[in-house]
Amino acid sequence: MEFYPIILNGVTKMAVTTTQALDFIYKYTKQNSLKILPIEQALSYILAEDIVATHNLPPYDNSAMDGFAVKHSDAGKKVKVTHTIFAGDNSSEVLTKGKAIKIMTGAKIPDGCELIVPSEDVNIINLNKTKTNLEIALPKNLEINRHIRFCGEDIKSGDLLLRSGDKLQAHQITLLASQGISHIKVYKKPRIAIFASGSELKMHFESVEKYQLYNTNAPALKARCEELGASVDFIGTSKDSLEDLKEHLKSALDSDLIITTGGVSVGDADYTKEVFSSFGMHTYFDKVEIKPGKPTTFGRIGDTFVLNLPGNPLAASLNFELFGQSILLAQSGVTNKFLNTITAKMQSDFKLKGGRRTLLPGYFDGETFKACDKSAPGMVSPLANANSYIIISEDTSLIKSGDVVKILPVRFEFNSNERVDLLTQ
Repeated sequence: MEFYPIILNGVTKMAVTTTQALDFIYKYTKQNSLKILPIEQALSYILAEDIVATHNLPPYDNSAMDGFAVKHSDAGKKVKVTHTIFAGDNSSEVLTKGKAIKIMTGAKIPDGCELIVPSEDVNIINLNKTKTNLEIALPKNLEINRHIRFCGEDIKSGDLLLRSGDKLQAHQITLLASQGISHIKVYKKPRIAIFASGSELKMHFESVEKYQLYNTNAPALKARCEELGASVDFIGTSKDSLEDLKEHLKSALDSDLIITTGGVSVGDADYTKEVFSSFGMHTYFDKVEIKPGKPTTFGRIGDTFVLNLPGNPLAASLNFELFGQSILLAQSGVTNKFLNTITAKMQSDFKLKGGRRTLLPGYFDGETFKACDKSAPGMVSPLANANSYIIISEDTSLIKSGDVVKILPVRFEFNSNERVDLLTQ
């Protein structure tokens, strides 16, 4: 196994800090390749080209109201209605002084029109039974250009509408459709392969003995990766044997990223590192100075990246939120690929043992952050009750009520196009 150690002051450190671990991820993770998609299938994909407007929007001056096209000089006067223009009509009518043209919302403004008066603002003077020879009285106070939507006031031909690296959401699809764009170039979604290792683990649809556990990590990570827009293959649960681990790894090598849980510590049956090494894995780091989850590992086999997470559920989930999500963002091609923080205040005092940076889950209510009452590495309930977490400095042993903290969300995305400092205190 090849290592790329951090060297500080001439001393090799095999355990890296969270900042150094993210440095490796941002440096070595590659963007995914491209494909062409119809815009109806492009939701949540990352755009891989700039989009420039080729059409004005609106494409012509049109009415913002149902009403009457009039001259400003006819304010306070009686005028005769000569014609009606509907949306979609290609009318050649020309408005002259002393006249009005009835017009519907979205209809093209006739030549000579200076403003639109809404229907409810005029008084009907004369209307016979056949609804012809309509005469109306206009208000005294009229404003030129009122209720006219001008050509190009929303979008002008040549405007840059979207940039490569933008995430396509519903309202970005609107921009594409407004320009008659049917297909676009996007980055392929990351393809993730997930498996857990541990002879004691059973899937949730299997029966367990008293000495066995349900595999909670794999379903949770599969769901979380899908929430983040990745395509996921669940490879299964491997027994603690070299042969079974090798079979699972072979099945995962055609993916962009392999995520495993368990088997990365120093127990007698922890074979993950040995097996991945036998496949020629380049390891960028295999320990992080962090609680929980010190044995987290990041590397690469050929063009496939690897994230080995601890087996403890909370440790695996929290380290995925920090490192796994950063890998996915870097692969996705999105411009806002760096995790971002929201400033909050600590709801109550929190004591901890220093020495390593700590990932602490909790709940952000919009103003304050409340740490989870329980946060042991092997627990599954904390993140189900949390919507965020904080990273606490290794030098901190107490965060007081009211102290400012930087939260990182896990139930909603909050990213930045520049790298920000993620550390609290």
